[in-house]
Amino acid sequence: MKVLIVDDEPPARERLRLLIEEAGEHDIVGDVGNGHKAIAMAGELRPDVVLLDIRMPGMSGLETARHLNELDHPPAIVFTTAYDQYAIEAFDAHAVGYILKPVRRERLQNALARASRLGKALLGELTSSGEERRTHLCARSHGDLRLIPVASVCYFIADRKYTRVCHDAGADLIEDSLKQLGEEFGDDFVRIHRGALVATARIAVLRKSPDGEVEIQLRGCRTSGEDRLTVSRRHLAQVRKKLKGKSA
Repeated sequence: MKVLIVDDEPPARERLRLLIEEAGEHDIVGDVGNGHKAIAMAGELRPDVVLLDIRMPGMSGLETARHLNELDHPPAIVFTTAYDQYAIEAFDAHAVGYILKPVRRERLQNALARASRLGKALLGELTSSGEERRTHLCARSHGDLRLIPVASVCYFIADRKYTRVCHDAGADLIEDSLKQLGEEFGDDFVRIHRGALVATARIAVLRKSPDGEVEIQLRGCRTSGEDRLTVSRRHLAQVRKKLKGKSA
């Protein structure tokens, strides 16, 4: 099998490489130190298995796994971790492959032999049960995956069976529903009507428009879409509460 090693610690990557090379049963296609590079390399090299560290700065292993699963040819995932009670209990409960650090040769060989692909629902459940929010969203663009930092999002708009995410670099369609996005990112976003969630930090002012409707003026959103959006009467109280010091 083709194996990709992902760990932010160079000594850990070197140990995994050494163990795999000594066994002589699999080919290492690369090793990288973060989730962004892992996703890019996996899309290019199509590894059969990714050995993926759970605890990495920036994008965690669980989030990286969710994005890897969006590839046209998703790899099998084997997580590596120092003792992590939550991870071990969750992985054991769902029969998810993992290896405890320091990695032992026999355990690694067994994990590679049993490696299997993880479905979207399972990866989402593992992430949500760990109360871990994604730092990036995943969109498809001409067959490739594009990672969108959540911090760059201005707002989400329901668009038929997809959701349009308007962000600093433009706009993309994603498969996450507004309900899912609201549950995950509700602390930083507010629903302004049934079909839209807006980043609270992007709201400059809440005011009445010339035709008597209440609208929000957004900051920094001109490159991705509208910079003014209408607030429904049903959601006005919630928006005002979220903004606290601002009024129409």
